[in-house]
Amino acid sequence: MTPTTNPAQTLAQAMGQLPLIAILRGLTPAEAPAIGQALVDKGFAIIEVPLNSPEPVQSIATLTRLFPHTLIGAGTVLNAQQVQDVHAAGGRLVVAPNFNPAVVAQALALNMVVLPGVATPTEAFAALDAGAHGLKLFPAEMVSPVTVKALRAVLPKDAALMPVGGITPDNMAAYRTAGASGFGLGSALYAPGRSAEQVRLAAQNFVNAFRD
Repeated sequence: MTPTTNPAQTLAQAMGQLPLIAILRGLTPAEAPAIGQALVDKGFAIIEVPLNSPEPVQSIATLTRLFPHTLIGAGTVLNAQQVQDVHAAGGRLVVAPNFNPAVVAQALALNMVVLPGVATPTEAFAALDAGAHGLKLFPAEMVSPVTVKALRAVLPKDAALMPVGGITPDNMAAYRTAGASGFGLGSALYAPGRSAEQVRLAAQNFVNAFRD
């Protein structure tokens, strides 16, 4: 994926390659090169390091340096200052568990891809109106495939809907049938202490399940 200055196009390119976001909560800077390589080798084009990880900004800086063609940034972004910190580290992606207009506005001002978290139609429409490039449907345990289908019926057809929370290779199909555009993958893909080879195997399982 060739980097572009248009965030909407950047997201579309990454989603076109593989619409799965690797959520590396708990990643350390020392682990970042090997874990990042395992994911990129399996075709992952979007990686987020949640800001409640150890030294997340350093991990993001390392990943962006090693994998410049991958859309990399932060998750659990809660305020505008954190958006600035991620941007300064080279991150091009902002993912949040909630919809905070200030976070969206700051990300847009810095030409970053922004995916706020929503769980209701009111939040979803407000986030899109604010300029969000896509929606993190969170927690997915609360946003069932039936709910995704209902949202898809009323939201703009091109709105990216990404269920996050409890996603496994076994439950993706029902969400995709309902209209999910892709997924954020957490502890079923990576957890602290998991080796790069274990992550590589988990990544392959997710890729196989998505493509099947």
